[in-house]
Amino acid sequence: MTSDRDTADRETSDREAHLVELVDEAGKPIGARTVDEAHQLPGLLHRAFSVFLVDPAGRVLLQQRAATKTRFPLRWANSCCGHPAPGQSLDTAAGRRLHEELGVSGVPLTEIGVYLYRAEDPETGRVEFEYDHVLRGDFAPDRSVLPDPDEVADLRWMHPDELRAQLDADPTAYAPWLGGVLSRLRHPEAVPPAPEPAPPAAVPPAAGPSATPSRKPGNDGRWHIRSATGSEEDNPAERSGGR
Repeated sequence: MTSDRDTADRETSDREAHLVELVDEAGKPIGARTVDEAHQLPGLLHRAFSVFLVDPAGRVLLQQRAATKTRFPLRWANSCCGHPAPGQSLDTAAGRRLHEELGVSGVPLTEIGVYLYRAEDPETGRVEFEYDHVLRGDFAPDRSVLPDPDEVADLRWMHPDELRAQLDADPTAYAPWLGGVLSRLRHPEAVPPAPEPAPPAAVPPAAGPSATPSRKPGNDGRWHIRSATGSEEDNPAERSGGR
């Protein structure tokens, strides 16, 4: 007999085997690795997305990440996160993850910016090193939401100004990327054109100098290096993978 815990562990393992798209600092695809490989120290820069669902009053839906997450479990984060598979559109990947994590579908999404950051999780030893596309979708709070308990521990609505204050007051309760993607929501930026797809065989080495953060400018002229406490230092498959 298979327990719920065994099922959750197997699904997590399956997600860790999905491919993510490696990118350079301009967001150009340069290859692919599995989710697991990309998140091992020192980390490989890869494409990701963060979705904010926003209600008519301007509040955002936050999710508390499930305890089974391999990176920053039980931290509060934006509505949904994930990784597009190599060559997969953001709309397709984000729509799939919204359905998988929250049980919602049919939400039109608009890209409002990109956030580059690197953050190590001291509890799990994993690292997030991401070229993160920030997406916004309008969503009525009375719409049905059916979160997957293996993905989401809890949900709540919060106004961005209140969330900003909470991030400053208790940063360790929140995912280290949340402050950065929230800034894109509050101050949308021009989105660069989508890069051309990488050649199928372009797969870089698993580690090396290119795998660590550089001081070349990112989307806003600097890298964002996030500590475990959420503080910030200036330093310049068809199925989407979870985050």
